[in-house]
Amino acid sequence: MQYPQPDTPISPLRQRLIDDMNMRRFSRETQRNYLRDIGRLATFLGRSPDTATADDLRRFQIEQQNDGVPVPTMNSIVSALRFLFTQTLDRPDLARRLVRLAHPRNLPVVLSRDEVARLLNATTCLKHQAALSVAYGAGLRVAEVSMLKVADVDSERMLLRVERGKGGRYRNAMLSEDLLTLLRQWWKVGRQQGVMHRDGWLFPGQNAMKPISTRQLYRIVVEAAQAADIAKRVGPHTLRHSFATHLLEDGTDIRIIQVLLGHAKLNNTALYAKVATRTVRTVTSPLDTLGLFKPEEAFPDG
Repeated sequence: MQYPQPDTPISPLRQRLIDDMNMRRFSRETQRNYLRDIGRLATFLGRSPDTATADDLRRFQIEQQNDGVPVPTMNSIVSALRFLFTQTLDRPDLARRLVRLAHPRNLPVVLSRDEVARLLNATTCLKHQAALSVAYGAGLRVAEVSMLKVADVDSERMLLRVERGKGGRYRNAMLSEDLLTLLRQWWKVGRQQGVMHRDGWLFPGQNAMKPISTRQLYRIVVEAAQAADIAKRVGPHTLRHSFATHLLEDGTDIRIIQVLLGHAKLNNTALYAKVATRTVRTVTSPLDTLGLFKPEEAFPDG
């Protein structure tokens, strides 16, 4: 899907970059981020980024570091610039000059099953409950939830077709019986409200011709968490984290979870093993198998 571009004139380089991103079916959010991050380099240079030299890129990254730009932000800029130099400008020699910094990943915030249930029940309308249930029940990213269409619900094969995943990749997500029941309820209500159409968005925004925005979905999650008296810092991605963690705790193979999440690398999925406390509790210590010690009275707390 090619996203409409503004009528104001844009440079040939910018248009080529947009065409390259459209060809790879990058999401609207990814395109916006790439254009913004490449614009940072243009601002630093004071000229078009296609005139950058290896020394320019080195000075640019040093300045970012000196200015205290967070490591995740610097790495996101590297991703955008590597795409520009590799795909649009055919200058892989410059792309190799860009340094990606290592940084420790924070453990994701995960809700308990009870907290997820409370959060979903705290939503204010059926559309919001259905959208957040898709995020948790299928493990979708917030942008993927936003861009779902009615036709993406495949009730025969019990799948959700994700056509606008990260990096423009296609994949099939799981569709449970309970989630299908909820989506059918939302379809009936949405049709009565006149906002649902067979070829339209699964979760329309205020304008039924446009999908619900990721910003609105974030606000919905935060408000539902507050109403459910959940003190954790919660966002739409928290539901995806909880989906993966709960599957792992239930014994689902980590490679299956990788496929369901659409992760390109297994080590991204493996992060959930660090927060799957139920999995840790079910493991038998090799010390216990020795049978050396007999149970004593309860160990005092504190």
